[in-house]
Amino acid sequence: MTCNELRNRLTPYVDSELAPDELKEFESHLHECASCTADTLEWMRMKHMVRLAGARYSPTPEFRLRLGKSIRTKRRRSIFAIPVPQFFAAATAAILLIAAVTIWMGHVKQERAFTELADMHVSTLASANPVDVVSTDRHTVKPWFAGKLPFSFNVPELHNSEFSLSGGRVAYFQHGSGAQLLFNLRKHQLSVFIFKEQSGEVPFRSGTQASTELGLNLETWSEGGLRYIIVSDAPASDVHALGELLKSAARS
Repeated sequence: MTCNELRNRLTPYVDSELAPDELKEFESHLHECASCTADTLEWMRMKHMVRLAGARYSPTPEFRLRLGKSIRTKRRRSIFAIPVPQFFAAATAAILLIAAVTIWMGHVKQERAFTELADMHVSTLASANPVDVVSTDRHTVKPWFAGKLPFSFNVPELHNSEFSLSGGRVAYFQHGSGAQLLFNLRKHQLSVFIFKEQSGEVPFRSGTQASTELGLNLETWSEGGLRYIIVSDAPASDVHALGELLKSAARS
């Protein structure tokens, strides 16, 4: 199965509609292709979020009954029969509703992206081989990525800080490859993801964010055409401190 064939079958796969032979072929390809695995995970998460939203915002039977009565009462009324003040009030309400839905969808996308990065961070820590290049020396880690990524970046000097470098690996996020650096601070480990900034990607809000459910802190910013994202269970102040070191290194 090719990547294009797999993407054409994503919808029936997440809906459990593939035939047994197609399912076997589909999952066999997933074991061999990291990009298609990321696409499939994105579709499955999207379906899960839609289910949660549907369950959360499902109208009550009483609301459906009131809505039905209202429609039956007004179905013969023309839009031109509505008084002008009421018409503009309704139009304003519709615009506000669209704006609210747009903001809510953006929040959902950010939460989904946060969750995906958190999963990558946790999976890395749980792995027997969390990094592909194992070194505390930034002059060893940075050159290892040469030729593996479509961009370069600087690794900060850590001699006068509490942080130490464990190494790095290539990571995949939103259909693109990037770097994942692993740092240590006391009993905490921090993942630093670096990806090329692209138009149309999920717009993270710059600054520090927290997830109560995941128990993790995230800090993100854009620098020199690159998107930096730190994920860790370390306190937000420590996450921010590492971010300042990375910003200084990027500007040097």
